[in-house]
Amino acid sequence: MIQKYHQEHLRDFTSFSIEFDSYYSTNSKENRLFSDLFFERLKRKNLIYTKEVELSYCSRCKRFLPDRYIKGKCPKCNAPDQYGDVCEQCNSTHATTDLVDPYCVVCGTPPAKRRSSHYFFRLSSFAGFLKKWFASNKSLQPEIKHYLENWIKEGLQDWDISRDGPYFGFKIPGEEDKYYYVWLDAPIGYISSFTHAIKGDIKKGESRWNDSRITHFIGKDIIYFHFLFWPAMLEAAGFRLPETIVVHGFLTVNGEKMSKSRGTFFTAEEFASKYPPEFLRFYYAKSLSKKLADINLDFKDFHEAVNNELVGNIANYCYRALSFTNKFLNSEVGEKVREPKLEKEILEKVEIIKKAYGTLNFNEAVKEILAIADLGNQYFQKNEPWKLVKQNKASAQKAVTLSLNIVKILSILISPILPNFAKELQSQLDADGEKPAWKNINFNFENKTVGEAKIVLNKIEEKSKKNKFPLNLKVGKILEAKDHPNAEKLYILQVDLGNEKRQLVAGLKGHYQKEALLNKKIIVVANLKPAKLRDILSSGMLLAADDGKTVEVLEPEGSPGDKVTCGDAENNTETITFEDFMKLTIVVKDYHVVCDGKPLDVKGK
Repeated sequence: MIQKYHQEHLRDFTSFSIEFDSYYSTNSKENRLFSDLFFERLKRKNLIYTKEVELSYCSRCKRFLPDRYIKGKCPKCNAPDQYGDVCEQCNSTHATTDLVDPYCVVCGTPPAKRRSSHYFFRLSSFAGFLKKWFASNKSLQPEIKHYLENWIKEGLQDWDISRDGPYFGFKIPGEEDKYYYVWLDAPIGYISSFTHAIKGDIKKGESRWNDSRITHFIGKDIIYFHFLFWPAMLEAAGFRLPETIVVHGFLTVNGEKMSKSRGTFFTAEEFASKYPPEFLRFYYAKSLSKKLADINLDFKDFHEAVNNELVGNIANYCYRALSFTNKFLNSEVGEKVREPKLEKEILEKVEIIKKAYGTLNFNEAVKEILAIADLGNQYFQKNEPWKLVKQNKASAQKAVTLSLNIVKILSILISPILPNFAKELQSQLDADGEKPAWKNINFNFENKTVGEAKIVLNKIEEKSKKNKFPLNLKVGKILEAKDHPNAEKLYILQVDLGNEKRQLVAGLKGHYQKEALLNKKIIVVANLKPAKLRDILSSGMLLAADDGKTVEVLEPEGSPGDKVTCGDAENNTETITFEDFMKLTIVVKDYHVVCDGKPLDVKGK
């Protein structure tokens, strides 16, 4: 069973880009040796003793009931269906015999009480030490200190560290049918796993552990074990204590506890089959701070955060800058324009992000990363390189080079949250094999050649209602083509759109002879704001594909006036600007035209 779940967990961790130096089991040789080491050292210091205790016993199953084999109401807060060692509602600990209205989880029988001799750790003698450790440790969360101070004030009880068989885990040395309580050897598993990672023996593992800086990340339901039992055991056994223990809250879905009956229970595998896993990493990071708080996975908010912030802001900006460089600048990065004020503002935000990561306030880091992407988008819009490139290519290249420097910086800043997205951006930048590292956060990305821009992240499609597609695309038929009187690369086209005729100005000279365009079917953006191109009015725009070498108009099936649709979205008839159009991502994938991840089609073709 351990092997089965170990493989499943590793599969899920891997799909969510989570890596371990040692993803190990507490059922290991190292953990048995360390557990015995702790037990013997505590025993030598007279910190372990035995006494008879009253325990819960199921007469039907004919066994003592360990903590997970018994449930009842919490003796302190009266929460129902709590296990026999800790309450998930108020985080207090208790004995199985303290539960109100207890029952055996195997057969449902109310247990009887029987006596047995057990081993105890003198936790009560560590009250002064723990109080001092809590007070001196500035990195502990304030909410946690409140719990701890109350527990010490109430008085610490000595800790039962043994369980009667049948039980899992390690037998206590010298005993035939008594085992270490799981919460004795489970945290010792941190040291065992660390020792396994460094491929060391027990002595080397202890030595290296004591020379290391240690941080634990735990859920709020196991505070008692990690802040009382564990530090006391480490101190008593001569091991280094963690510098900090970061406590997370629970995950709720749409404001409620996970529930299969309500359709809000998801495994990692199920989630990864529906959404790119990095979307969840982004959403968690956006919500996660060092404060002890639950995270609510609200799917409406999740969709909006991914679509508007991650894809619509960060990913769209990066693709925009890279694809423009491919298309208009021959993928060449020149020297950047100097923008001291903008660069200073971005580097100041970098320092805020660095501090936010260091203090585990990921939500603050995400906020500032989004702000940098906003600055990049504003700069790109303000400089209008799509206009500038027609007038002064060198100036356009300088402006776009600065934009690519911001892309590089974003790829480094986002890498702890979205490692795959960051890696893909780095690959597209082709940044001389630079790895995403803080030392590379600068504005020195110049005189290089970028790789091919690719769409890495697409928006989540809403299935519950139809979206509006920003464009109104129609099939057109070219009736006439003639040279533009004031431009070497432009044609003036007369196009049939079914119930109307339009005049378009298109940059197709050098790619098509005028005669080859006659009667050709094309796709026209029919809701684009009319504009004069070299003094000639263009009432729309045709779509063509460009790979840097060849330009080909899109040739649909159908008749003039037929709608060209994008997935199940409705076409937009409201007028849009060229800037609105440039925000869209339209590419050719495997000979299919795809807009924001969805294929264009005419009557299903």
